[in-house]
Amino acid sequence: MKLGSHLILALDVVEEKKALKIAGEVKDLVDVVKVNWPIILGVGPEIITKLAKQSDVLCDFKIADIPNTNRLIVQEAFRRGASGVIVHGFPGEDSVKACVDAAKGDVFVVTEMSHPGAERFSAPIAEEIARMAVKVGATGIIAPATRPERIRRMREIVGNLRIATPGVGAQGGSAADAIRAGADYVIVGRAIYEAEVPRKEAERVAGEIRKSRGTRN
Repeated sequence: MKLGSHLILALDVVEEKKALKIAGEVKDLVDVVKVNWPIILGVGPEIITKLAKQSDVLCDFKIADIPNTNRLIVQEAFRRGASGVIVHGFPGEDSVKACVDAAKGDVFVVTEMSHPGAERFSAPIAEEIARMAVKVGATGIIAPATRPERIRRMREIVGNLRIATPGVGAQGGSAADAIRAGADYVIVGRAIYEAEVPRKEAERVAGEIRKSRGTRN
């Protein structure tokens, strides 16, 4: 996936017209458009192909099944034009490796999610999952912008793997803090697509990222 503005738009709307309009308005400001189950269920998987005509598309399916099922999901996502997929790490190394082997692009492994509940169950095994992501040859990992100290720790573990961070904006995370902690991509959804002028908010976040990268240690 492209790495220019370091901004990913999480396009969690459920109307095709709205999705394509917003994606078109900000396509020069974001590297990637991330789609999740709400838009797939609301519009159908063909939205991946339509969005892929104007942007890299990251399918945030959080794939978490046995290896064969994972393989089939990944193959279908890339067949429809995806540039990357997001998979869960907790099902184990064989399930994650099946995704990496089937992929025709990037695979990001969820180590720790951004909501408060993740601190109880996913956080305790997040570092082990990060090591597994390195071992199986994943492109990168997902780490929480709501807890920048965790991004910093994950960077120590994964080295040059890419780190994408959800939780900026509506969940309270800061793009600046996430970038300074070592993130490569900042994922922003509601703050952009619910804004009165989505492009203006995307410009603001992109500017914050640029400034923060200039002060990154």
